[in-house]
Amino acid sequence: MNESEEIEEQEEQEEFFEHHRIVVDKGQSLLRIDKFLMDRLMNASRSKIQAAAKTGAVLVNGKVVKSNYKVKPEDVITIVFPDPPRDKEIYPEEMDLDIVYEDDDVFLINKPPGLVVHPGFNNYTGTLVHGLKYHFQNLPGDAERPGLVHRIDKDTSGLLMISKNEAAMTALAKQFFDHTITRTYYALVWGDLEEDKGTITGNLARDMRDRKTMRVYEDEEIGKHAITHYEVVERFHYVTLVTCQLETGRTHQIRAHFKHIGHPLFNDAMYDGDRIHKGPDFNKYKQFVNNCYELLPRQALHAFSLGFVHPKTKKDMYFEKEIPEDMQSAIEKWRAFAPQIQKW
Repeated sequence: MNESEEIEEQEEQEEFFEHHRIVVDKGQSLLRIDKFLMDRLMNASRSKIQAAAKTGAVLVNGKVVKSNYKVKPEDVITIVFPDPPRDKEIYPEEMDLDIVYEDDDVFLINKPPGLVVHPGFNNYTGTLVHGLKYHFQNLPGDAERPGLVHRIDKDTSGLLMISKNEAAMTALAKQFFDHTITRTYYALVWGDLEEDKGTITGNLARDMRDRKTMRVYEDEEIGKHAITHYEVVERFHYVTLVTCQLETGRTHQIRAHFKHIGHPLFNDAMYDGDRIHKGPDFNKYKQFVNNCYELLPRQALHAFSLGFVHPKTKKDMYFEKEIPEDMQSAIEKWRAFAPQIQKW
């Protein structure tokens, strides 16, 4: 893989879907929308378009339509699909998966830290996708991302959802696009946040000085709009435990947003969180922080909860997964250490 392909891999969103917007020509004759779209979109069969229409993912002039709708001149059509296929063969690898929930349409896993979700630069084997290929033979989508509608970073732990058929995949992709999926993360960040609640906004795009990271741009013409809501859970003087809720799913969104406001995630090496940002210049304190880093050798970020509408039953589904041992150990160490700080 060359450098440009590496950057393309890294610039993917956390959510895997494609969005199309088409304005019908003034001279267009009446034609079923499934036939109209099939002739204009790559990798879009008539059955795939019809499945999207059943889930409410096909809109004309802002209103949901059925697959037999007849397009008219100057109609504005929007449609959401799961990400288009890629031609890469993936071989199954035996892997233990911590499955939190499973039925005929979806399943959720608790992803451990250190596990890459899908193949990319320097990660050609040993990814979650290789494990999915071992456990499930007929997941929808392409070989490189079977069943995936979103992802979380390699060193982020927590809940990840996978679809088991095309209908579920299309419906879930639409929910992600509409921002109706609810997700809560726990994060330990450097510093003592001024407010108990807040919202971080700002377009995210690749940092021109370091293409592996994202940064916030004030220019609305650069990058993609991103919104992160946070709430303080517990304060430890020099670090703060927060929950984060995402309105958008951009690459490294929480990590880049908190760095932007001067509170990078604890031990996030990519976003300058692996040095001491707050606290006294005491050897005892430095050793304490280093001990925390040894307990938690990654960014302090965990995907705690996931809520969605079931693609078949239409019931509200909600799941939580507790903070894993490595991150919990670091939090408890700070909790025990915080009272000593007050005596300094």
